[in-house]
Amino acid sequence: MPDSTVAISVSTSWPSEPDAQRAAGVLVSERLAACAQVSGPIRSTYWWQGKVEEAVEWSCLLKTTQARLPGLERRLRALHSYQVPEIVATSIVGGSADYLTWIQECVR
Repeated sequence: MPDSTVAISVSTSWPSEPDAQRAAGVLVSERLAACAQVSGPIRSTYWWQGKVEEAVEWSCLLKTTQARLPGLERRLRALHSYQVPEIVATSIVGGSADYLTWIQECVR
């Protein structure tokens, strides 16, 4: 069983900067994420419905804990316009102790 206090980084992408910024604000204000960084534009190339597609998107990187991931994922899906949104969580295996504690405190 994973430790629910482990800090994680969640990446997702959005079709526009306003969509990404709006989602970042919602997820942080609802304390599902401690912070969110939006960057872009990025060019994505991906396989979709039998062919290669390309799109300009905006990347959003969120910091949260393992315990908050299910709620964050549910909310991301509710906010997202994509049928299959990118939601990839990666454990943070090291870093500033103060920063990692701050993440935990923000999403409690």
